[in-house]
Amino acid sequence: MTNPITRTWPNSVGTYLAGRAYLDEADATAAEMEAKWGAGRLRLLVEPALREKFDRQRYLLNQAVWHGKDVESVRREAGRMVKAWFALDKAATAAGKAKLDPLVWEVPLEDGTVAAIVPDNFHAERVNAESRRVHVYTLEEIARLLHGYKGLAKIKMEFPGATVIAVRRNAQDPLEHGMIGIESDQPIDDPLEDPIPF
Repeated sequence: MTNPITRTWPNSVGTYLAGRAYLDEADATAAEMEAKWGAGRLRLLVEPALREKFDRQRYLLNQAVWHGKDVESVRREAGRMVKAWFALDKAATAAGKAKLDPLVWEVPLEDGTVAAIVPDNFHAERVNAESRRVHVYTLEEIARLLHGYKGLAKIKMEFPGATVIAVRRNAQDPLEHGMIGIESDQPIDDPLEDPIPF
């Protein structure tokens, strides 16, 4: 069950633009970290205590975006989210964790898995799954898939610039709706209606 959006912070064009500017910074930082470390991988490279703090901050940002009453809460939580990303980056670097190979491109799939696209089989061996379900595709395999799904290829040719939308975030994300029913309209430490059985 999804709770309705109750935010009031974007009650004018000015407040929307103000909040969006800070959200854009948080989104750009997330994209930078995923390009550097892989889709949904960085949070898995750090100690559980830091991962918990990071996930709590993501929750607080989502809460401010969807249920915030003023733009200041969005600014504050987006700024803290940027700091949280850099804290994970610093911790993973200090622990000597391997960054994503520049010739491995990762993208989260709708089912929570990750597709890793590599130029060849040599680079397929450089993919770090790190507790994620990762499916590796070489460029040759993608060419075969496109050949097998001529309808998809034809649509892209017939409609230049057409893009696919509604791709979901990474594997086993605890804040994604549907995982255990976490909603961002309740305080972070209130008990869930249906306790998690572990």
